[in-house]
Amino acid sequence: MKPLSALMGLAAGLALAGAPTVSAADAHPAGLAHTDPLFVTISALDTAVFDAFNRCSDPGELRKHASYFAPHVEFYHDNGGVTWTRKDMIARTRQNVCGHFRRELVAGSLQVFPIRDFGAIEQGVHRFCQFDTGKCDGIANFVVVWRHRGDAWQITRVLSYGHQAVE
Repeated sequence: MKPLSALMGLAAGLALAGAPTVSAADAHPAGLAHTDPLFVTISALDTAVFDAFNRCSDPGELRKHASYFAPHVEFYHDNGGVTWTRKDMIARTRQNVCGHFRRELVAGSLQVFPIRDFGAIEQGVHRFCQFDTGKCDGIANFVVVWRHRGDAWQITRVLSYGHQAVE
């Protein structure tokens, strides 16, 4: 399996609530240095997963996005609820995300923490920008749990929460 990170399948519920969002300046400083090889790897995976996510109107890109997730991925979304499988998460992504909006990582917000004998935790802040207007009108926190096996990385858990509208 190839490494990829997707997350936003559930962004369908981007009905943006008013929970407080952590800014990059408020982020906990205990994550890995940005030059650490694990940070570099997870950062590249985040970019790859969301590059495919942002182009998921193309069926090939949606399949690529899906390949970053474990078959029984757990995706927790404060507004959209929980999905328990990659199949259901990708169906929600296809219905609610593809062709509607893109995801952008908030610069400086990404943190990576190793999980011994398993993989890594990725956390940060992302914003959502509408394709029809180009306006970035939503923001949320996220956590992704990555499993590493051999030379492959796969997402096993995702939390996307604290969704709120931005001006």
